[in-house]
Parts: sequence; structure tokens; C-alpha cells
Amino acid sequence: MLSLQEISDRLEIQDLMVRYSHAVDTGQWDLLDDIFTADAHIDYTAMGGSAGDVAATKKFLAAMLPNFPAFQHLISNSALTIDGDAATGRTMCHNPMMLPGGDGPSNLMLCGLWYLDTFERVDGRWRIARRVEEKSYMFVAQALPGTS
Repeated sequence: MLSLQEISDRLEIQDLMVRYSHAVDTGQWDLLDDIFTADAHIDYTAMGGSAGDVAATKKFLAAMLPNFPAFQHLISNSALTIDGDAATGRTMCHNPMMLPGGDGPSNLMLCGLWYLDTFERVDGRWRIARRVEEKSYMFVAQALPGTS
């Protein structure tokens, strides 16, 4: 049976992951300062993105995501291992992203990946200390002629 502490830790880490998705999907980059540790390393290269610290990641996201008319981060199936004030996790992410259509119909890029995370409890709160994306798939669904 899980202890109350482990139940609490799991819920807090899941909330952290949801807050990350919300921050990215709403363009609130400064919220990432409370999600990652000050010395975090974030590696999005498996899906064609950047790798670096929190400041570099915020700059990358702010420059790249406005190019997409719509997108969402849907996370699930977190496998967490907790050991005191440290934890690791592997969480599935489905990230549909609308591609700009110009004068024609828009297409939808479907991105499937896992977040491989290392978490640390800092001042009583869980934070992501290291995030690496692991690619599963990337697929562009073409719009049918006459649709948008």
C-alpha cells in the first residue's frame, strides 16, 4: 500500500506536469521558472527542438510556438519512481499542432513522445531538474480539398 507521503508526492508531480503543459499551451513562459529547477537542463532535440537551460528554453518556445495557429499538450501514463526528495518519470505526451495553411487548408501535425524527467523537491515543492524528450512518432495529416 502506498504511504500518504508517496500519494502526495505522486499527485504533486502530476500537478507539476499539468502546470508545465498549461504554461506552454498558454504562452506563459515565466511560469516555467516555478516548474523547473534553476539549473535544469531541457532537451527537446528528439522532436527537432532546442536543448539548454530554462532561459534558452523559454526563448526557443516564445520564438517557435507562435508559428502554429493551435496546439495542445495532452499528457498521461506517468510511470514515476520516487526516492525521498528525488524522483524519475516517463510520461506520454500527445501533441497535435495545427500547421499554417496559407491560402489553402491547414494541416495537422501529430507528435507523440515521452518526457523522461528527473524531479527534485526544492524548498518543499517538486520541480523538474532534467527533461529529455523521446520521440515516438511525428505525422502530418493532410486536409482534404475543400476543407479547412
